[in-house]
Amino acid sequence: MKEVNIIGGGLAGCEAAFYLSQRGIKVNLFEKKKFDKNEAQKSDLLAELVCSNSLRGNDVTQGVGLLKKELLELGSLIMEAAINNMVPAGGALAVDRSHFSQYVTEKIYNHPNIKVIEEEVKEIDETKVTIIATGPLTEGLILNEIKRLIGNEFCYFFDGSAPIVAADSINMEKVFFASRYDKGNPTDYLNAPMNELEYIAFYHKLMNSEKNIPHLEGEKEKYFEGCMPIEEMAKRGEKTLLFGPLKPVGLSKSGERHHGVVQLRSENESKTMYNLVGFQTGLIFSAQKDLIRMIPGLENAEILRYGVVHRNTFINSPKVLNIYGSLKKYGNIFIAGQISGVEGYVESTASGLVCAMQIERMLQDKEYLNIPEETMIGALMKYITTDLGERKLEPMNANFGLLPPLEERIRDKKMKKQILADRSLKFLDDLKKELTNG
Repeated sequence: MKEVNIIGGGLAGCEAAFYLSQRGIKVNLFEKKKFDKNEAQKSDLLAELVCSNSLRGNDVTQGVGLLKKELLELGSLIMEAAINNMVPAGGALAVDRSHFSQYVTEKIYNHPNIKVIEEEVKEIDETKVTIIATGPLTEGLILNEIKRLIGNEFCYFFDGSAPIVAADSINMEKVFFASRYDKGNPTDYLNAPMNELEYIAFYHKLMNSEKNIPHLEGEKEKYFEGCMPIEEMAKRGEKTLLFGPLKPVGLSKSGERHHGVVQLRSENESKTMYNLVGFQTGLIFSAQKDLIRMIPGLENAEILRYGVVHRNTFINSPKVLNIYGSLKKYGNIFIAGQISGVEGYVESTASGLVCAMQIERMLQDKEYLNIPEETMIGALMKYITTDLGERKLEPMNANFGLLPPLEERIRDKKMKKQILADRSLKFLDDLKKELTNG
């Protein structure tokens, strides 16, 4: 039986492991977190969601929604786990993170073709087919091995997670249930409204709070726009948050208008925990507590998890990676997940699936798949592997700007995205036929 080593039991690693094992390929999945967790990991389970519990929008006229649809069509384990462990989140796909990880963990550990090896990988054998899916917090010996393979073509940015509070510590008389623009179930989100004076006091407290950001010598802070700490966003101006995580538009209680609204999304199926949506932060814990308790309804909030900011590492893929996901210098070594330069849970899953599909072809002595750039999966792979000249890669979420333009100009944005989505799924059908026919 042919054999593949996968380093890392996150979303990308588990997706790749399951795909290959389902096709009769033996997989050794290496994961060291049971005895050596990084700064963001809390659980011993595989496929841990260390930041938000949301996989973002579901509609195919959103980039990530289209990507989810493509992954579902290709039989994604991660998407299967998400759908089977959903919690209400309006137009988004959010999950009970513990149940989600448990679902994936059981699938992986119970598969006869997968051997989970709970140890640290110290060396990479270039002669063996390997997927490196060690995530954005890759460090230590494995990081040194990656540098040995590709040189110092590395970039970096800082990423963060938001605080979680206990549901029974929220003053329900001051908050209200509603989804923005009435999308989804009205009980999907709790909303804490602020008047102008409350918001101004909150903003000034935020701007004057102490933060704790990790640094490596000689580096400056550089954040991914889609996961920027709230204190960094606030530096852009007093009203910036009102167009971001505290946006009041589309949210009202009995027709009232609010100056700002803090949204809270349930973290689990039983709704005993709530995540402060968009509140990634690197403030010191005491400052976080003071700030959160300024929010109406959260005056006595019990904080179950504080927000943290951590350094994320990813390779400069255009210089070292080809469009199939393998290193240009070492064809047996594939890179998947956020370390490859994609950003987000669903995007990481997609990159793991791409590597697995291409490895299956390689082991069958067949040509690599040509994944159409008209699909969101293909467009993401093209983005992270297209030579940018002197510019370094910036991590990217799935979005319609990655897709090739339509031949005709369509002014209606919603209609344009629907047509692009329909085109993507048509190209995906052709890819599925190629996979089926070999």
